[in-house]
Amino acid sequence: MFAYIEGNISYKDPTYVVLDVQGVGYEIRIPLSTFAALEGKSRFKLHTYLHVREDAHILFGFARTEEKRLFLDLLSISGVGPSLALMLLSSMQVEELKMAIAHGEVKMIQRVKGIGAKTAQRLVLELQDKVKKELLITSSTGQVSGMPMVGYNTIRSEALSALTTLGFGRAAAEKSIDKALSEWQKKHHNASAQDTEIRLEDLIKLALKTT
Repeated sequence: MFAYIEGNISYKDPTYVVLDVQGVGYEIRIPLSTFAALEGKSRFKLHTYLHVREDAHILFGFARTEEKRLFLDLLSISGVGPSLALMLLSSMQVEELKMAIAHGEVKMIQRVKGIGAKTAQRLVLELQDKVKKELLITSSTGQVSGMPMVGYNTIRSEALSALTTLGFGRAAAEKSIDKALSEWQKKHHNASAQDTEIRLEDLIKLALKTT
């Protein structure tokens, strides 16, 4: 129904954005990679998909058409709904996820919250040939710009909000975030003060992998 929506960004956080289009605000759920692409922008065009169910109509948006195409491919897999597909795209970059599928890296896919062995195997079985063809035909060169560093308390709070929105309980989310921060600090303890700061997108991805 909506191929894309372009408007002024009136609000954003790691899980959704509100685009103002001539006075109408569209709330659109997004993956982390799209959140990163919104940085520094006041206006943006999102490639959208409208998911219709009995109790709600939910818009999903993506900075790149590649993200949207992979999202729709994921929805075609039995057992993968919009929330789980978005979780996959928030945990791994499009290219990273495609490579994992193409090479049959089931264990890597299983690291994503909510993905069991059978679902990961179905992803590989049903999408591997298609993804391999896409990788042979095209190679992505687009880079998502890095996100700015923010204060510790702010970044922790925003990461906590993102994880709870994605379905984590507050206690589990806090535990995952603290563990991710601890692992980051250990890894970068000899780096400069600026390099030891973690970006919001990176913190959320690390937290998703430590659950």
